[in-house]
Amino acid sequence: MHILVTGGAGYVGSHAVRLLLESGHEVWAYDNLSRGHRQAVPDGRLIEGEVADEGQLVEILKEKRIEAVMHFAAFAEVGESMQHPDRYYRNNVVATLALLEAMRAAEVGRIVFSSTTATYGEPATIPITEKEEQQPINPYGFSKLVIEKALADYARAYGWGYAALRYFNAAGASPSGEIGEDHDPESHLIPIVLQVALGQRDQISIFGDDYSTPDGTCIRDYVHIDDLGSAHLLALDKLQSGQGLCLNLGTGRGTSVREVIDACRRISGRDIPEQTVARRPGDPPELVADSSLAQSVLNWTPQYTDIDSIVDTAWNWHESHPRGYGDRD
Repeated sequence: MHILVTGGAGYVGSHAVRLLLESGHEVWAYDNLSRGHRQAVPDGRLIEGEVADEGQLVEILKEKRIEAVMHFAAFAEVGESMQHPDRYYRNNVVATLALLEAMRAAEVGRIVFSSTTATYGEPATIPITEKEEQQPINPYGFSKLVIEKALADYARAYGWGYAALRYFNAAGASPSGEIGEDHDPESHLIPIVLQVALGQRDQISIFGDDYSTPDGTCIRDYVHIDDLGSAHLLALDKLQSGQGLCLNLGTGRGTSVREVIDACRRISGRDIPEQTVARRPGDPPELVADSSLAQSVLNWTPQYTDIDSIVDTAWNWHESHPRGYGDRD
């Protein structure tokens, strides 16, 4: 298929681009490089542009004979969304609606959408199933939920086929070591801990050790970046006109903050100093996926099911690229 990957120079999008190319698809990454990296995209596959530029998108969709879109382009930080909700509504909602209208104009009616567990807010049950009520508690989660609703309406009105894939905690890096995670500033736990291992930070802060969990620290479901990518490829084959899929993507296995730190110590062989500080407001004690529906519908099975195997790929990337993509300049 001919596929356009928006946000294809970003963390998740760049890994998806590689997997799509390896599977024999014709793929182009569309990115404004505000948070993505040119070096993460294979030569000749990057198109620079804004998702909000409906006119340019129509031209590209037609010129490249695009048959489906994978939409990763979004801001994705909860804290930032609380401080700057305008950015999230403009980028995640308004710009995405421009993309959908460009797709309509170019008669492209298939899309796989990068959604998030943040659409659930503070879930009533663990593990979280797709039946859980979606009540986001921050602008980031709400912005993703708005697009999920829009896609359902477009499918009903225009016969589109779509999949909304709700990620849990994306983690790890390509096992090849060629691409990985590089955010500025970094906000994800595993790369922050590995930055301590590399001596780039003095210590790792644990935000609260008095939660109602076995070791008192928060528990999250870490899903490897290539497992996320493979789910997107499988979802492409399941898109049906006028229908949508809304699926959780996780391992179903929770790992605490302290367990992540211990895994980073084992894999890196480095001393990683830690300190416990006050809780952050809004951190639920536990978020773990029930992804049995995705496994059944997509025939998807995560290959990285333990935290050590995920951290191993991350350490391979960070140790060989301590400055991220800056090491390729």
